[in-house]
Amino acid sequence: MSFRKILTILSLTLLYIQASAQKSDKMQWFADAKLGIFIHWGVYSVNGISESWSFYNNYVNYPTYKKQLDGFTATKYNPTEWVDLIKESGAKYAVITSKHHDGVSLWDSKAPLALTIPKDGKAKKDVLSPFVSALKKSGLKTGIYFSLPDWSYPHYDVFTREHKRYDAKKDTTQWRKFLNYQQLQLKELSNAYHPDLYWFDGDWEHSAEEWEVPQIKNILSKKNPNVIFNSRLGAYGDYETPEQGVPVLKPQAKYWELCYTMNDSWGYQPFDTHYKSANMIIRTLVDCISMGGNLLLDIGPKADGTIAPEQVDILKKLGRWTKKHSEAIYGTETGLSAAHFNGKTALSKDKKTLYLFADYQANDGLALNGIQSKIKNVSVIGYRGTINYKNINDNNYLINIPKAAYDQEVTVIKVTFDEPVQLRPAKTLTISVDELLTNSKPSTHQKLESVINEISKGNNIFNKVNLTIDGAGFESSVKNLDTAAYNWVLKNTEALSKTQTGIPEGHYQGKTFLSADKQNLFLVVEGQPTGPIAIKGLKNKINRIRIVGEGTILPYETYNKLYWSKIPGIIYIPIPTERLDKHFTIINVLVEGPIDLYREHVGVLDQNN
Repeated sequence: MSFRKILTILSLTLLYIQASAQKSDKMQWFADAKLGIFIHWGVYSVNGISESWSFYNNYVNYPTYKKQLDGFTATKYNPTEWVDLIKESGAKYAVITSKHHDGVSLWDSKAPLALTIPKDGKAKKDVLSPFVSALKKSGLKTGIYFSLPDWSYPHYDVFTREHKRYDAKKDTTQWRKFLNYQQLQLKELSNAYHPDLYWFDGDWEHSAEEWEVPQIKNILSKKNPNVIFNSRLGAYGDYETPEQGVPVLKPQAKYWELCYTMNDSWGYQPFDTHYKSANMIIRTLVDCISMGGNLLLDIGPKADGTIAPEQVDILKKLGRWTKKHSEAIYGTETGLSAAHFNGKTALSKDKKTLYLFADYQANDGLALNGIQSKIKNVSVIGYRGTINYKNINDNNYLINIPKAAYDQEVTVIKVTFDEPVQLRPAKTLTISVDELLTNSKPSTHQKLESVINEISKGNNIFNKVNLTIDGAGFESSVKNLDTAAYNWVLKNTEALSKTQTGIPEGHYQGKTFLSADKQNLFLVVEGQPTGPIAIKGLKNKINRIRIVGEGTILPYETYNKLYWSKIPGIIYIPIPTERLDKHFTIINVLVEGPIDLYREHVGVLDQNN
């Protein structure tokens, strides 16, 4: 290889390193933020119908949709109150829809033929500027949502699902008119608001080259070279934006953000009362934190500018939790695998502090496994008392949490080390059936935990004693009998007889087993959950859910299942406290057909039928 080629390669490598470092620097505030608030506000809130999609899909005709401009009053709009509420929630940034696919601009756009609230809406005023101003005064970062498509603009090619105005590839004159209009609007936003982040949407209708994405980025970067772009710009974005479905697998991008609704709607819809509880939202945030991502939680204000009380209540309850646990949220990084702790985790940047998120109260202590580094201290955030812990065997620890230390939603345990935490493969105690049933150390709970761990990995010790589903004929010859362990086995024989490895990590928080025909999924519930347990990515139809060994049929509810998307919703199963087992409760989920799981990377939901 010639010297010139070597020099060229070295130069290109240096440029790549410099570009990577610059991107890392500009993305740091975003990576540290963890929580943002999305705001979908537009004329669709007047009738409480789907934003833009309702006329695109011909649920209502366009004149009916457009008539909502006459009802968009913003008479009670107080942007300072919005910002105060956003700040109270613990969010570090907000993203507001400057213009959705319907083409209605919230600001006083001077672009020719622009449809705007100041000019065409009942409010007759710019409603974007006061919010951005209040946001900047608060110290929060500013995000501007902008739709690439504009279905109202007469020179845009697409109008509705059934109707196109022209073929953009053939009529380049009209397409150029649209691009000029779009770029003019983006210049207006850049010059007026200097946002920290642009949140684009709708890129599926054209290629990045057709949208002239490099030109867009160049226009918007002139005012702020460090401005951030989301991923909906072809391959030109800075971070990935999975939508609605909480990822089962950690997104592949270094930076990512889950955009997520409180109910099933982005904009305000008065009859959509399918709200998640604050507990579910907090646990979703924890899920994102544990995988090194952000949660962008949506609110949809009403046409008068007020925010629905259900949404206010969720934000306030979220704020209580984020304020209490701020050190475990902001600036943390991806945590450990489920092999080390039954729950979500996060690490400090120097890896010397490990945060354990427990959304349940443990019956016999919280197990932390496979920790090679010596623990310096253990505490519970928000609790001043001493937390006792002990090494039980081979780098495994048991942490005892007093009842008074538990948080009502998610408890955060802080484990500190003198060095970046070193891990080793978590080992479990392998025991025989006789050892399980013998009344000796370790405790009943620890022995059962070991057996559960082994079955979940495919090592079922009960296969050697031919345990039947109904437990018929199962008698122990052990003289020094551990009665509690024996009774637990008899109660749960259905889940222990010939069951095998469960479903992969990410679908359920805890251990799982599968029946031989893979139609019975067994979920192991530890302690007392603070809210309903959840299953992610289950494609199968559910026939029945019940508690093993005592027959209680359990209700369940699915959230975030969009009928036009192949991504399964999240199944939440509430468990009555009085039905919980003293050691481990096992839930049977009977599904139609062998278990089928969605394990693709959740991405953009780009169609809405």
